[in-house]
Amino acid sequence: MGADDLEDHQLTREEKARKQVRQTAGYSVHLFTASGGAVAVLALYAAIDQKFAVMFGWLAVALFIDGIDGTLARAAKVEVFAPIIDGSILDLVIDFLTYVLVPVIALWRSDLMPEPWSFWIGLVVVIGSAMYFADTRMKTKDNWFRGFPALWNVFIVYLFVFKLPAILTAIAILTFVGLMFAPIVFVHPLRVEKLRIMTICMTVLWFVCAGSAVWGGFDGGLWSKVGLVLVGAYFLTLPFLRKSPWAEEA
Repeated sequence: MGADDLEDHQLTREEKARKQVRQTAGYSVHLFTASGGAVAVLALYAAIDQKFAVMFGWLAVALFIDGIDGTLARAAKVEVFAPIIDGSILDLVIDFLTYVLVPVIALWRSDLMPEPWSFWIGLVVVIGSAMYFADTRMKTKDNWFRGFPALWNVFIVYLFVFKLPAILTAIAILTFVGLMFAPIVFVHPLRVEKLRIMTICMTVLWFVCAGSAVWGGFDGGLWSKVGLVLVGAYFLTLPFLRKSPWAEEA
């Protein structure tokens, strides 16, 4: 008889029922996280069909799932009651689909750059992002990201809204690929304590501006564009408000 079987044998009927409920809750949270994969496929289909507004809608759903599944996982104590599934790995798999793969396909199917450019630059993004996702130094001790956190689903909103010349678009993408491996920090909007309330408010403002721009056919008006620029400037400035912008210095 294994240790788990012995433990179950010693539990009362009420305790067993309570444990089964907690296990069901834990695996339900994992299933909720995994549902982001289905959302990613829907976004991918929309990107391939060049229905980019629909694609961004599905990516917003994916961001919602990603934004609350961690809280649900901690509440359900999945590491205790649903330990067979590694929630961290599952989360990374889904994030790679929605943060990287779908935006790369959208870039390729758009007219933001000549197709050969978008294809080869997309490959660079995918390879670089795969390396970043596997980097054990991704997070600092104080919960900042080390390097640009491969938020290509956010970055591509700016590309669609501002429609820079192809050469500038290519330079911007390759610059941020390089920033993934730079020893500087980028804020985690929910976990970094410094200016957390302000950062959450700016994140909400970003969603409002981005949603308005997408709803308006990627031309949501001056205020949406100004809002996106201001929020982007805020997030790029935050590392310099930390004790040090260098990842190795907490």
